[in-house]
Amino acid sequence: MLHRHFILHKPYGYLSQFIYELKRKKKLLGELYDFPIGTMAIGRLDEDSEGLLLLTTDGKMSELVRSKKIDKEYYVQVDGIINNEAIEKLKNGVEIGFKGTKYITKPCNAFRVDVLPDFGERQKKIRDDRHGPTSWISVSINEGKFRQVRKMTSAVGFPTLRLVRVRIGTIHLNDLSAGKVLEVSDFQLNR
Repeated sequence: MLHRHFILHKPYGYLSQFIYELKRKKKLLGELYDFPIGTMAIGRLDEDSEGLLLLTTDGKMSELVRSKKIDKEYYVQVDGIINNEAIEKLKNGVEIGFKGTKYITKPCNAFRVDVLPDFGERQKKIRDDRHGPTSWISVSINEGKFRQVRKMTSAVGFPTLRLVRVRIGTIHLNDLSAGKVLEVSDFQLNR
């Protein structure tokens, strides 16, 4: 069987799934593109998160991408001007809650981002300048606990306002605009 692979810039407000069985109406990935039957999102971005999402019809590829061998990089807009002390704490691992217990995140790469790609305006406005300054950081992790990056920034005193995944392995979001899909022959994650 010939598998198909897709790179998507998941917009804000969409679930990373094709079926939602609860009563509330939700925006699903199938509304963005005519994906073939059997397509699955590799990993997830929650409804409030945006950015790079890989989709495939190949379960083995899904397993590889979700493994701890592959780094995922996020650009995170935080409340306030983040300082070096907070960034160092993120790099070294912070305590977050996970499934009702405390968990120390693994060391990661984190740094301040001063020049951003053009992500475009988010559909839902974050807030305006009257609420104080914001700053952006890059956080690269190879774990994927539930809402992990949001919990990490909150743990160091800088809650997440906007989260955009920009890289999975060696695949970059680049200038793919929100809602756009690119079909590729292969995911070249480590090349």
